[in-house]
Amino acid sequence: MPERLKFYLDEHVDRAVADGLYRRGVDVLRAQDAGMHPAPDSAHLDLARGEGRVIFTQDADFLRLHAAGKPHTGIVYVPQHTAVGTIVAALMLIYEVLSPEEMINHIEFV
Repeated sequence: MPERLKFYLDEHVDRAVADGLYRRGVDVLRAQDAGMHPAPDSAHLDLARGEGRVIFTQDADFLRLHAAGKPHTGIVYVPQHTAVGTIVAALMLIYEVLSPEEMINHIEFV
């Protein structure tokens, strides 16, 4: 079986997103559960990278870190005020079709 994506949810993501992914068998780590609340965005990227996790965020600051060349294991960005169901469905699609290798230093926009 191919290696699957693991997600890291930044500190501003609704807990319902994590719950929806957990129920579908996805490996998810919330910033709060990792003791990373509050923490600078670069520290979130470093933790996710160290654990081989793709960051899911609604914070455009992560896009700026990517543009500045900060290495990462993937970022999924969705605008604020997107419905939880839409977010979970999009993350599940990404989970099903992309590998961890394909996400390295890559951004998916939802």
